[in-house]
Amino acid sequence: MNKYQKEKEAFGRLLEVMDDLREKCPWDSKQTMDSLRSLTIEEVYELTEAIIEKDIPNIKKELGDVLLHIVFYAKIASETKDFDITDVIHSLCDKLIHRHPHIYATTKANTAGDVERNWEQIKLKEKNGNKSVLSGVPSTLPALIKSYRIQDKARNVGFDWEKREQVWEKVKEEINEVQTEIESQNQDLLENEFGDLLFSIINVARHYNVDPETALERTNQKFIKRFNYLENKTIKQGKNLKEMTLAEMDKIWNEAKKI
Repeated sequence: MNKYQKEKEAFGRLLEVMDDLREKCPWDSKQTMDSLRSLTIEEVYELTEAIIEKDIPNIKKELGDVLLHIVFYAKIASETKDFDITDVIHSLCDKLIHRHPHIYATTKANTAGDVERNWEQIKLKEKNGNKSVLSGVPSTLPALIKSYRIQDKARNVGFDWEKREQVWEKVKEEINEVQTEIESQNQDLLENEFGDLLFSIINVARHYNVDPETALERTNQKFIKRFNYLENKTIKQGKNLKEMTLAEMDKIWNEAKKI
C-alpha cells in the first residue's frame, strides 16, 4: 500500500462529501467566500482555544472544522473556474519547496533563526522588491498579534535590540512617559504612550520566546475561573457582589487562587 493511501482515501472522502453538500444542502449551496469569512475566523479562534487548553479531542475536532472551510473555499472557486483544491495544494507545495532551499537546494541553515532570516529574504525576492519588509503583516490582525509580527519581521532583517536586557530599559522609559501624561491629563497623548508601553512589553515577551497572545489568554482564562468561583460562592452564601466589600471579595478570591 502507498505510504499515504489511507490519507488520500480520507481526503477524497471529504471532497466527495463537500460535493454532496454543495449540490444538495440548501445552506451549503448558497454560501459564498464572503459569507464564510467570519465563520472561518470563528473556527480558527476555537482551534486556538483548544490548543491553549491542551484539549486533544477538541483540537482534532476544530482542525476538521478549519479543513472543511479550506475545502469549501476551493470548491466555490472551482465552480467559477478560478482554481480548485489541487491548485491550492500544488501552490503550497511549490512555495514550501522554494522557501526551504536548505532542504531542497544548497543554502545552509543550521538554526531556526537562520531559516527565518532566509525565509524573509526569499519572500522579498518573490515580491521583486516592490513591497516593504512589513507588507506581509495583514492589516486586519488583532493589534497584539500584529505588534508581535511587526517586531519579528523587523528582527529578521537585523533591526532589533542587541541584548534583550536593553528592552527592559525601554519598558521603564515608557512607564515613566505614561506617568508623565497621566499627570498632564492629556488623554490623546496618554493613549499614545500606553500604546508605546504595550508595544515594548510585547517586545520583551518576544525576546524571551513568549507568545504574548497565548500568555494573555492564559491569564484571561485564569481570571475567568477565579471570578466565576467568587461569583458562585457569593450566590451560595445568599450575597450579592455589589453589596460586598472589597475585603470580603478578596478573601474568597484568595481561596480561588488555591484551586
